[in-house]
Amino acid sequence: MLDKEGIAKRIAQEIQNNFYVNLGIGIPTLVANYIPKDIQVCFQSENGLLGMGPFPKESEVDPDLINAGKQTITMLPGAAVFDSAMSFGMIHAQKIDLTILGAMEVSEMGDIANWKIPGKMVKGMGGAMDLVASAKNIIVAMQHINKAGESKLLPTCSLPLTGIKCVKKIVTELAVLSVLPEGGFKLLERAPGVSVETIKKATLGKLIIEGEIPEMAFD
Repeated sequence: MLDKEGIAKRIAQEIQNNFYVNLGIGIPTLVANYIPKDIQVCFQSENGLLGMGPFPKESEVDPDLINAGKQTITMLPGAAVFDSAMSFGMIHAQKIDLTILGAMEVSEMGDIANWKIPGKMVKGMGGAMDLVASAKNIIVAMQHINKAGESKLLPTCSLPLTGIKCVKKIVTELAVLSVLPEGGFKLLERAPGVSVETIKKATLGKLIIEGEIPEMAFD
């Protein structure tokens, strides 16, 4: 099985040259650390930054420079800082090529729940609703099962939705899956050492398996 760093490293393989990418809170923020050196990528943070770099070393930390999750970050040469109105203008105008988000649940139709657990205090949905409504492409970085051992890839989400029919691909500690337009999780890759049978048991939603499923490949 993959750890959080492994999930981020696999998702980094999905990013293409000259992409503008928004990274959500949690595992997605780790993706910036694994971008291949031969491609150019511009990371956007919804709190008002274009040109976000990897996490800083201790000697580089600037407490005034943070991402949407309030983690300290770095800025690459040519980066720009602006207000949230301009930031969400970029998002609404679909200037972002790829959005990478965490999730609590994803349904077999591509619905996502990633902002609220009933009974727990939250400050609000934040920018997630804008991102899922406007993004051209959404990849979810998440755990396949919850702490109770229950599947988080479901026929329908039980938690309040953030968006409907918007998720295109999911990377978990067990697998890479795509969400088909007609519904269902298509198994694309297995994590190293993980069997197809293990993924079947961990997936409550409709799982489509065609042919031999390769293991994820890392450089």
